[in-house]
Amino acid sequence: MLRKEIIYFEKPGKDNTDETLKAAKKRADELRIRDIVVASTTGYTASRAVKVFNPREYNLVIVTHMTGFRNPGEQEFPAELREKLASMGAKILTCTHALSGVERALRKMLNTWGPVEFIAQALRLLGEGIKVVVEIVVMAADAGLIPISKDVIAIAGTGRGADTACVVKPAHSTNFFDLFIKEIICKPLKHFE
Repeated sequence: MLRKEIIYFEKPGKDNTDETLKAAKKRADELRIRDIVVASTTGYTASRAVKVFNPREYNLVIVTHMTGFRNPGEQEFPAELREKLASMGAKILTCTHALSGVERALRKMLNTWGPVEFIAQALRLLGEGIKVVVEIVVMAADAGLIPISKDVIAIAGTGRGADTACVVKPAHSTNFFDLFIKEIICKPLKHFE
């Protein structure tokens, strides 16, 4: 039997970003995990993560919202920051969300739900950040930016910033149910404010 500490934030959101990154770094170093996957919509979390996980020492993968997530043709992640982080060695991934994609279009058009969005909703029972952790790990694995043969640390949040971090055994989307959340490092106690 193992006993591990989990940090539970009283409130979700951006104010937990630095503590989440610090806890994730501590666990990554304890487990000698070098592959770090971070969700970042506007670049705030990515800018903080690159200071904690030096891309010259870690395989730091920043996963953004897909282009058009909020508004057609619009990318929320600033192009200048993307270039800056890439020049530092971080990998920036922008692609279709693993737990929505075309299925979300069907929901909007036909007012019906499909199995992928049911999975997303079920994961949200543990918190928005847990759902995003799973999603970004699948996306990074499908893009070939992380290995599926060893554990990664995944960091995400509720709305903006980071408030959730997990140790995850990755899988490709075609083997989605091989993915496993091995440890929860931190998460909020509430869904939303």
